[in-house]
Amino acid sequence: ELEESGGDLVQVGGSLTLSCVMSERPLENYAIGWFRQVPGKEREYLAAVAWNEARRYYARSVKGRFTIRKDNPRNTAYLEMTSLKPEDAAVYYCAAAVGGWAERVLSQPDKYGYWGQGTQVTVSS
Repeated sequence: ELEESGGDLVQVGGSLTLSCVMSERPLENYAIGWFRQVPGKEREYLAAVAWNEARRYYARSVKGRFTIRKDNPRNTAYLEMTSLKPEDAAVYYCAAAVGGWAERVLSQPDKYGYWGQGTQVTVSS
């Protein structure tokens, strides 16, 4: 249903764009969230975009550095990451929720019905 790609090894201060392709369903009907997880820790909310793209939300840890967007004709969402730090290293996941729009909802992993398998981002110093 969802497939992430774009994870890579990048140097501190570098940039990376992750992609999230939705198959079998029209992305335009879904809000998208990006999360990340490191071993031994809970999945961390990073950013979300409402189904109609009227709102974009960011966690404090990534605001000003990451940008979330949707490309509905391509059925693809993106997370553009800049000024990467060692603490940004993690497995990154995209998730989709039908018709979601409020951050208090979209910041909660259990509100998403669809998840990708994750893509690894490594940041070297």
